[in-house]
Amino acid sequence: MALKTAMALAAGILLAGCASHYTPTPLPANFATTKQAKLQAAYHWGVISDNIAKGVALELRKSPPRPVYIDEPKDASPFQRALATQLTTSLLNEGYVVSRTPAGSLKVELDVQAVTFSADRPQYRYHGEKSMLAGGVWVLSEIHMGAALNAVTAVGAIDSHQWFNSQFAPGDTPKTEIIVTVSVSDQYRYLARNTSAYYVADTDRALYGIVEPNADDATKVSRTFQVRGDI
Repeated sequence: MALKTAMALAAGILLAGCASHYTPTPLPANFATTKQAKLQAAYHWGVISDNIAKGVALELRKSPPRPVYIDEPKDASPFQRALATQLTTSLLNEGYVVSRTPAGSLKVELDVQAVTFSADRPQYRYHGEKSMLAGGVWVLSEIHMGAALNAVTAVGAIDSHQWFNSQFAPGDTPKTEIIVTVSVSDQYRYLARNTSAYYVADTDRALYGIVEPNADDATKVSRTFQVRGDI
């Protein structure tokens, strides 16, 4: 009886592990774990501006040196205005001449695309728990596949739990992200281009030019009535 049960269990495992070789659509799969920075302060704007400028400067060194002109968008958001200002500073620090007028200069264009996802996106965190061993030594432990696995590192006299988790931004995964693209071009071609994506705090959406829908307008419904009979 035990042998039959074991054979049936083994057969079930084999069948469960066999995936179909043919499907009408691709199977959904997660990407490998990555990290994406969350913008939470004006200082962060300067950090990404400096990083963008370094990438743009690296590409521009492949062409003969020319002045550049920052083409700030009309009706720019606070973020776009700050980005244009800080990008000017960063490019000057990289040794480039930044013109006040577009004549005779390469044009630097700024594009910021805001993307709003669902508000209940998954929030991933490190699932470890801290435990004190002895003499101020902390160890991280994690529950994985039903078994307790000790972390590979014990840090003496340091709260390793706080140290490890400090890399994660607090709060839920934001529903708002921005895609920042900086392009350098002349009238014929692009000479440099940099695109990056960032999370932004949902409470700061107005800083990135995101206009929230008016709740009163959303509740208004237009109706048409047909009148019958004599008037």
